[in-house]
Amino acid sequence: MNAYQLDTCSADIAEAFGAHAGPDPWQGGQVSVGQFAPVVVLSGRTGAKVMRPMHWGYPTPGQSPEMTAPGQMRWVSSVRNLGSPFWVGSLRHRELRCLVPMTEFLLPAGRSKATQTCRLTSAKCFAVAGIWRDLTDMPVFAILTTEPSAAFYPVEGGKAPASVPAILAKADWSRWLTGDWPDARSLIQPYRAADLAVD
Repeated sequence: MNAYQLDTCSADIAEAFGAHAGPDPWQGGQVSVGQFAPVVVLSGRTGAKVMRPMHWGYPTPGQSPEMTAPGQMRWVSSVRNLGSPFWVGSLRHRELRCLVPMTEFLLPAGRSKATQTCRLTSAKCFAVAGIWRDLTDMPVFAILTTEPSAAFYPVEGGKAPASVPAILAKADWSRWLTGDWPDARSLIQPYRAADLAVD
């Protein structure tokens, strides 16, 4: 996955997540890897949820924005292997977990350039599990993925997607942000197919 929609403004995202919007100017639109978008984190000072604009994508190992020519950076946008040494430090530290607001996400469909889109039937704006960290000059985030539920299907002779973003039920948002790692990890699982609309 390299794009998702967040078709709502900062004030509405903040209200949906019970977060402080701060100065984030987000007005809605598509987010692609390498762009900035709002994510929700816990404030280290107050413990309250706050929105922060962050860059979607971690630098691949061995790269740094300071030492790599503009346009040559390669970004890792999603976390598939939860046991990878590249990710495990961030995953185990609850202060480095975040919620990534979306209104729908887009996945490749079959062999063509078409896409499948997925949204929740019960809410316009939902949360996907994410992790983040500060680089020297900017904060970055990545999205956790999991196996697809039965809501996803092959298109044009292709296969169903190998992985999809790990959607979190609203009741589990706090567990993801504050729980110890074994509890938080248990939330990374296919979302209920009956609650998804896939087109």
